[in-house]
Amino acid sequence: MDLEIAGRTAAVAGGSAGLGFATAQALANNGVKVIICGRDAKRAKDAATKIGKSCISVVCDVSSVTGGESFIEQATSALGHLDIVVLNSGGPSAGNFASTSVESYETALQNGLMSMISMTKLVVPEMQVRKWGRVVAITSIAVRQPIANLILSNTVRAGLTGFLKTVAREVAEDCITVNTVQPGTHATDRIVQLYGSSPDAKALDIPAGVIGDPKDFGNVVAFLCSESAKFITGANLQVDGGQYSGLI
Repeated sequence: MDLEIAGRTAAVAGGSAGLGFATAQALANNGVKVIICGRDAKRAKDAATKIGKSCISVVCDVSSVTGGESFIEQATSALGHLDIVVLNSGGPSAGNFASTSVESYETALQNGLMSMISMTKLVVPEMQVRKWGRVVAITSIAVRQPIANLILSNTVRAGLTGFLKTVAREVAEDCITVNTVQPGTHATDRIVQLYGSSPDAKALDIPAGVIGDPKDFGNVVAFLCSESAKFITGANLQVDGGQYSGLI
């Protein structure tokens, strides 16, 4: 399927590994000029080389407002303008209500909410001028169904979802779509950190019976950036093998 986005430009935050990397690869495979960032220069450069298609890497930590703004500024300088922005950051540390300090919430909010807001504030006005844009955030299935021992992620991702839903309605008339994709359990380093090197799909109650493939996830994000998806905005799409059990 031709997504009709060849020649577009995209910045993928946290694109040096995991679901960010898979998303950057999917966009590049569809002819998009992609720039990624990572905190480690070698890892980011190696990721860009693996992605190919003239992918560019920069060193940037998007866990703060200044880091998020720096990535967008570097990406805009390198590509001229940004048609597509994928908001993504590392998940906050595990913990429950009793074990999580107030200070930990402040750090998590900087990483998973305020940084994402700052990037959105920089890119959307320029998209409005050009009357075309795609903003997609990689959040978590925890937004719909809070995950035990991940109280910080449950809190922060929900806040980002509310922010982006509001923005989506405000900018829709400018041919800009704003969506979130909510991953369940995929084969990434983050999942290894949480569940070990061989997570059991059955134990994690995944009806599909397998752990998700990041490549499939990346293709879903790429579709939301396509011309065919121009009427999809304000959506919060779970990609979880049926793990979420609610109706809505």
